[in-house]
Parts: sequence; structure tokens; C-alpha cells
Amino acid sequence: MIENIQYNTERNKLIIPEYGRHLQKMVDHAIAIEDEAERNKVAKAIIDVMGNLNPHLRDVADFKHKLWDQLFIISDFKLDVDSPFDKPTREELAEKPERLPYPQNFPKYRFYGNNIKRMIDVALRWEEGDLKQALIVTIANHMKKCFLNWNKDTVDDAVIFRHLYELSDGGIDITTHDLELTDSSKLMSAKSRQNTNKPHSNKSYSHRSSNKNTNRKKY
Repeated sequence: MIENIQYNTERNKLIIPEYGRHLQKMVDHAIAIEDEAERNKVAKAIIDVMGNLNPHLRDVADFKHKLWDQLFIISDFKLDVDSPFDKPTREELAEKPERLPYPQNFPKYRFYGNNIKRMIDVALRWEEGDLKQALIVTIANHMKKCFLNWNKDTVDDAVIFRHLYELSDGGIDITTHDLELTDSSKLMSAKSRQNTNKPHSNKSYSHRSSNKNTNRKKY
């Protein structure tokens, strides 16, 4: 009797293990059916079983399409049936997705964030004029604010100008300009006002309410 025991290590590998071995056997049976009409009938029955195994996905868009794709994948693309959708190919399954662009970081000045770099790139594309100059000043002031968030003391404008020059690869040079950024104290006070304007918890009200409840006369 022990000789009839089958171990998973001795069985064929499941292509999509989530569906289990019984469904894999059903697909293998469908592949072996010679009659085309009967094979199509069995394939549709297998699709219904797969749908019952995933009832939470019935409202998902292209649910049936995904089931048919998975059916062909489970059959190792050997199942020859009529599908209401385009049949997937082995090449499409093996195709690697395109590499996603990873945001460029600047570890030396990462306290400025990636948005500063994007703003600098936009400024470099603008034509020379008052608008570009105003944008550069805005960027420099924002850099100063970011710097103060990291180092809550003070910073010389020349440091910001030098960092802006480095981040723009020399495209924006205001180190020699007679330009003054917003004072550090004003930037920090603006930040403190934002913090004080945040809604506070209603602890005092709840405390007063609890006192009222305790002072009520009990009957």
C-alpha cells in the first residue's frame, strides 16, 4: 500500500499552483480530447470552474480574458480550442516589461528633493527674460527653505547660489548677481505659522464634557 503513495516531488510541476492539481489534470484531459466540439465544451467548463475559484474577481475588468489566458498557460500552450479572445503566445509571456525610469537622486543635496531638480530643468529650457529670472529666484528661495528644514539655523545665500549652480550643471549662475533671497527668519516664521494653524485635537472639549457628565445628578 505504501508503494502506491505519490509525492509531489514525483509529480509533474504545476504551472499555476494556485489552481491546484485537479484543475491541472482537467486541462491535461482537455488536451487529450480528439473531438473538437467536445474539447471546446470541456474548455468552457474549465473556465467556469476557474471563475468559481476566484469569485472575488468577477467584477474585475477583463476577468474572462484573464481566465482564458491562464487556461492556455496552464496547458503549456498546447490546448487547441476556440477562444473569444486572442490567444497568448509563449513569446509574449517570456517578454520582459520595459525598465521603469528610476528618479534621479543627488545624495549630496538630497534634502532639496527631486522636485527642485525638475524645476531647475524647466528653468533651463525657458528663454532668457524676466519670467525666467523670477522662476530662478523662486527656485532659490524654495531651496533655502528646504535647507532650513534640514538645518534649522541659518544659511548664507551664497551657499544656495552655489548649490543651484551645481544642480544645474553650470546652467544657472547667479553667484555674481546682486541678489538677496528671503530672510531666513521670515521663512522659518512662515513655517511655524503653518504648524500653529493645524487643527488641534478636541481634548479640552471632551474633558469639559466628561466633567459635566460626572457633575450630573444621578437618580
